[in-house]
Amino acid sequence: MVKFFKKIQRSLIFKLLILVGLSLFLSVSVWAYFNIKYQKKKLMDGIVSSADTLTTTIKLGAYYAMMNNLRDDISRIIKKVATAKNLENIRIYNKEGQIKFSNFQSEVDQVTNIKSEACFVCHRSDPPQSQLKLAERTRIFYSPQGYRLLGILSPIYNEPGCSSNSCHVHPEGKQVLGALDVIVSLDETDKEIFLFQKWLVGFAISVYLLTSAAILFFILRFVKRPVNKMMNETQLIANGEYFSQLEVDQEDEMGQLSVAINKMSKKIGEKQQELNKQRNEYQTLFERVPCTITVQDRNYRLIRYNREFSQKFNPQPGDYCYAAYKGRNQKCAICPVERTFEDGLSHFSEEKGLNKDGTPTHWIVNTAPIKNEKGEIVAAMEMSLDVTHVKLLEEELEKSEKKYSAIFDNIPNPVFVLDMETLDILDCNDSVEAVYGYKKDEIIQTSFLQLFREEERNHYQNLIKTSSVINQARHFNGSGDLLFVNIRISPSDYPGGKVLLVTTSDVTKRLEAEQQLIQASKMATLGEMATGVAHELNQPLSVIKTASRFFIRKIDRKEKIEDEILSTMAKEIDSYVDRAAKIINHMRQFSRQSDLTLEKVRINDVLERALEILGQQLKVRGIEIVWDLAPDPPQILADPDRLEQVFINLLINARDAIDEKWQSQPHQKGEKKITLKTSSDDKKITVEVGDSGPGIPDSMLERIFEPFYTTKKVGQGTGLGLSISYGIVKDCKGSIQAVSKKNEGVRFIIKFPIAREK
Repeated sequence: MVKFFKKIQRSLIFKLLILVGLSLFLSVSVWAYFNIKYQKKKLMDGIVSSADTLTTTIKLGAYYAMMNNLRDDISRIIKKVATAKNLENIRIYNKEGQIKFSNFQSEVDQVTNIKSEACFVCHRSDPPQSQLKLAERTRIFYSPQGYRLLGILSPIYNEPGCSSNSCHVHPEGKQVLGALDVIVSLDETDKEIFLFQKWLVGFAISVYLLTSAAILFFILRFVKRPVNKMMNETQLIANGEYFSQLEVDQEDEMGQLSVAINKMSKKIGEKQQELNKQRNEYQTLFERVPCTITVQDRNYRLIRYNREFSQKFNPQPGDYCYAAYKGRNQKCAICPVERTFEDGLSHFSEEKGLNKDGTPTHWIVNTAPIKNEKGEIVAAMEMSLDVTHVKLLEEELEKSEKKYSAIFDNIPNPVFVLDMETLDILDCNDSVEAVYGYKKDEIIQTSFLQLFREEERNHYQNLIKTSSVINQARHFNGSGDLLFVNIRISPSDYPGGKVLLVTTSDVTKRLEAEQQLIQASKMATLGEMATGVAHELNQPLSVIKTASRFFIRKIDRKEKIEDEILSTMAKEIDSYVDRAAKIINHMRQFSRQSDLTLEKVRINDVLERALEILGQQLKVRGIEIVWDLAPDPPQILADPDRLEQVFINLLINARDAIDEKWQSQPHQKGEKKITLKTSSDDKKITVEVGDSGPGIPDSMLERIFEPFYTTKKVGQGTGLGLSISYGIVKDCKGSIQAVSKKNEGVRFIIKFPIAREK
């Protein structure tokens, strides 16, 4: 029973009920008290007012009899009025306190004590008061039967008629002649008041009980029940059942609180799952981490260790760390665990020992303190990482570094290691001295750009950082001699940051050989064009010869030459001399040896120049030139002389292919033709040189650009024309390919990138 009351006292619902009940009880009680008080006052005020009105009525009713001193009439009036309900007594006192009139005859002429209750109202002061308020004239007292009586004393004033009347004279100086005392019974009134109080108290109790019952129902239904559910839910959460759902069919704060508890339960469950997962992960990591972990006390005994340590060293329960690690009988001279216990910090060391199978092993040790809740160091954790393999790799790396250092120094091509930003030379191999004539200590920490011509350094500075290949760059060696080199660039890692690994190859001799080969090809081309050139020169020479003979004949005959004829023939001679000189100058320019110099050229102009040399002999052979040139195409970067050689080689090959096809069979006009076409888009210019020859078989098409490979008969070609043309096109950053169909000829398609403004 005591436990039950203690449980009730600790209950929030009990406290809430007590607080609400007391508050409601006090509120209803105060309301009832003031309501009763108000109703009693209101009722009493009505009775007093009615009684006062009655006294006034009596005085008015007896006024005539008093004025005429009709005592019998006054007695009858008083007795008649006294028969009214609740009227107990009506008396008229004179000033000396004598009862002159009463509804009880036995009281007449009795003298009361002037200090009695009725008279004391006026005679409590000397002289007696003549003017009193209604409240002062009203008194309540009890009858001998025990019920209350209400008495109202009303003064009877000296009227002018009384002092002047001959039959009943009162001195004029008297203000009050006597008093009318009306006594009203309050028995019925008190009964009504008691009934009203009883009813009101009953109503208040009913309201209190009903309200308390409603509040109790509300608290039990909407507070206690959901609170009990929440308490049960929290108990489930405390027991680890996080995913049970609390169901409260309310949308008020209790409902919101239940939703919050459900969310909290879910969150706690998720967090607990995560903690369990982390705990399992940490446990798994501790056991399966690929390093040995031990926990040691201050005596260096093993408190705990993971599986890796157990498998590696085969410890026994209660072993000391030095016995398990190294088979020692005493602590190591330098112990990181000891230092951790001393200063509470982590310490590092590198150790070596033997595995349980007797093989040597190396490991790196790192320690950490383990503290209790007071911050005291109670143990130390020692983590050891096996670096035996790393040690072996270090030895192998050292050997490898020596080997690759030897390879680096003995690479036949110069190799530079450049700073990626400044292009300063950080390192180089021994071949630099053989090619450039600089020793390592002379060139290291200098700029790689000093090897270029001064006016080209800015250009190559950007090119080296953005390109991977630079062909035929001009370098100068230590003696100031010019070298042509191909440069290969690749980013690489280097101690201290990113670098550029630059390899150069000296192609000076190769370029000289290529130049000689190109020149030889030009000479061979000129030899093949000799007949056509002779025909080209023969026509202007014939005109000059005819004119000179005409002049000689006229001179021998001593005939006068008309000025107009002389002027016309002189102009013709001058024109044909210019034509012959132009042909010879073009041949001389074509045959000269020149370095590769890229400049902006118009592809249509180069095609027209190439056809100037071969145009006449193509015309003699009946070969038609079909022009399909794009009007004013963009410029390209190329060497105009070498590019002209490419087109001359293609025109000669087209000429020979057409001759080969049509020499043994008849043909019609327009069947022997060479097509020259140019077109362009936003990025490139395309040149097509096509012929109407027999075409090239597919088996040979892939090899036509190989050196010394030719489809012509023996003695009719060197096999260098297309190979050299391929190299020239590539040097101009272009591409060339051949497309052929049997008996429909072959088309050579050459594409060049458009020259952009820097």
